[in-house]
Amino acid sequence: MAEAEGKEQQQAEKKKQATMSRRGLLRNVMWASAGIFAAQAALTGLAMFWPRKVEGFGTVIDAGPIEEYPVGTVTRIRDGRFYISRLPEGVLALYWRCPHLGCTVPWNENQKLFICPCHGSVYEPTGQNIAGPAPRPLDIMRVEIRGGRLFVDTGDIRQRERHLPEHVTPV
Repeated sequence: MAEAEGKEQQQAEKKKQATMSRRGLLRNVMWASAGIFAAQAALTGLAMFWPRKVEGFGTVIDAGPIEEYPVGTVTRIRDGRFYISRLPEGVLALYWRCPHLGCTVPWNENQKLFICPCHGSVYEPTGQNIAGPAPRPLDIMRVEIRGGRLFVDTGDIRQRERHLPEHVTPV
């Protein structure tokens, strides 16, 4: 009988140990929350070192085949924030930002000119300023033709004092 009583006491102690006190439960929840927070912080920190695929403005953009740009046309390329101006001599990539105050300069198809809506600067299809307060022509971007396709480096924006024939990429 003493053995049976001893076994019952051991079982009662095990049950007592198996049930968690309120304080123990709160402690475990707190440590689990802290662990989850630390894991999230570590993953977020590691994500900063993971390279991202860069697209759009600031990279080299494939503007398509040169045949898509007939001579005498100006085409807006929204992803790169530039215009492709196809001239008889070749191709220009013109940054669409006005050098005066930074407004976006739209192409006016009827007048065959770029006209800034902010202060009225007017530019030829070469980007040369011909009227208004703009101090210089529209900026240009480096253009390469590889395999019959146009590639524009939107990270290489060049200022110029006036338009020169060497700014045009021959086709």
